[in-house]
Amino acid sequence: MAKHTDYACGPGCPVEWALQLIDGKWKGVILYHLLEKTMRFNELRRKMPNVTQRMLTNQLRELEKDGLIHREVYAQVPPRVDYSLTERGRSLQPIIAALKDWGDRYVLGAA
Repeated sequence: MAKHTDYACGPGCPVEWALQLIDGKWKGVILYHLLEKTMRFNELRRKMPNVTQRMLTNQLRELEKDGLIHREVYAQVPPRVDYSLTERGRSLQPIIAALKDWGDRYVLGAA
């Protein structure tokens, strides 16, 4: 959840605010996977085997609260919950793609 409330704080403030929205070890990864398709909780867990259930739940809640993802609950047995990107979340696609490209180049040793 964004901690900043005063957006008239100077030239770097929008960057700080934007980074707060995706701050967290798993938020960027969640957003990356949801770019592909709508996913259920356990699908996301399988894509990120090192995340705990509690951490994934917390990160999803924060992303939902910040308007980046949509949580759809279906009243059925067993309960079904789907997660998808909102329009605001989808607008991060070029940023997430750039982070992936940068990671491919520098973290994986291509450069």
